[in-house]
Amino acid sequence: MTSQDWILTLVVITALGFDFTNGFHDTGNAMATSIVTGALPPRIAVGLSALLNLVGAFLSLEVAATIASGLVSTTAVTLTVVIAALVGAILWNLATWFLGIPASSSHALIGGVIGATMAAAGSHAVKWQGLVSKVIVPAVLAPIVAGLVAGIGTYLVHRVLRGLDPRGTDRGFRLGQIGSASMVSLAHGTNDAQKTMGVITLALIADHNVAANAKAPTWVIVSCGLAIALGTYVGGWRVIRALGKGLVEIEPPQGMSAESASASVILLSTHFGYSLSTTHVATGSILGSGAGKQGAEVRWHVARRMAIAWVITLPAAGLAGALAFWVANGIGGTGGPVLVFMLLVLASVGIYAASRHPAVTPENVNAAWTGSLHPDPQPTAAGQGSSEGAGA
Repeated sequence: MTSQDWILTLVVITALGFDFTNGFHDTGNAMATSIVTGALPPRIAVGLSALLNLVGAFLSLEVAATIASGLVSTTAVTLTVVIAALVGAILWNLATWFLGIPASSSHALIGGVIGATMAAAGSHAVKWQGLVSKVIVPAVLAPIVAGLVAGIGTYLVHRVLRGLDPRGTDRGFRLGQIGSASMVSLAHGTNDAQKTMGVITLALIADHNVAANAKAPTWVIVSCGLAIALGTYVGGWRVIRALGKGLVEIEPPQGMSAESASASVILLSTHFGYSLSTTHVATGSILGSGAGKQGAEVRWHVARRMAIAWVITLPAAGLAGALAFWVANGIGGTGGPVLVFMLLVLASVGIYAASRHPAVTPENVNAAWTGSLHPDPQPTAAGQGSSEGAGA
């Protein structure tokens, strides 16, 4: 193998690593409400979501084409640019997951690609019109549309159910949630799995392994589908808790309305090739389900914190991607990409270790919200608090 082949291999490994973080970061988009209302046990919820993400990865390639050729000039992209972009996106994904903020993995990836490309070739290499029409406009409209659909749906459901005993109707809505959450997982696979397919295809184009504007090869589709499914199964419990418990106190009718709104908006955007943030859609739907129910508590200060993260995701990931490129390019050769990859691994291990103290797990993800991401410690037999356990 030549040094170029080694760098390409490193790029593919890093891209699949991003897909893994994308999976566990976004598990809450589909399953947070189902887990909170008890429609599905936590482990079964993430297992079902993982399977449907895998299936969804094979259903469309429109978004992959947008990522591969719609945002930056492919002639300006090198393997060093791609690995730097991925490093920026992964670091932002891990930082927001650690803080329990459901920020957009899609925008982190796009920000990383744009930042690294601008550092390498200047701003003229960015297709600004494509960025605005395919990313910025949908990013603004998607949560609003999803929130309105979910809010209207929740309002109508509660109007129809007025006067009925909730104990008699909640079971039906929980069953309905299983169907609607499954649709969100499938939709997530059709949209998010493709983004990494697009990045790997971009790297293959840069290395002249495939022609410009080529579609993702089959091995890319399979490996990306498996990576996002594995990440989804690990379960991003910190984000699940923030979405399911921190934003709104959700009941089964609200959960079903939110998930149905999310699935319809994501599937529609996938059809048109928009690189939509499923996180923005899911969060907007959950907020809408809270606003649509009279007397429901919506924690707007939590929503504002999430919105701030959304605004800075593109520039923050872009800056991280640019820094990674300058480091890798400054050293040059094979050593540059290898060094930024090693720095990424060290940073990832450090963030994961910090997240274990205290950890959010399947066992405490549904604990009462007391203003903090971290559940109150559970008493142990020895009379000491503990909230440790397995899970991401």
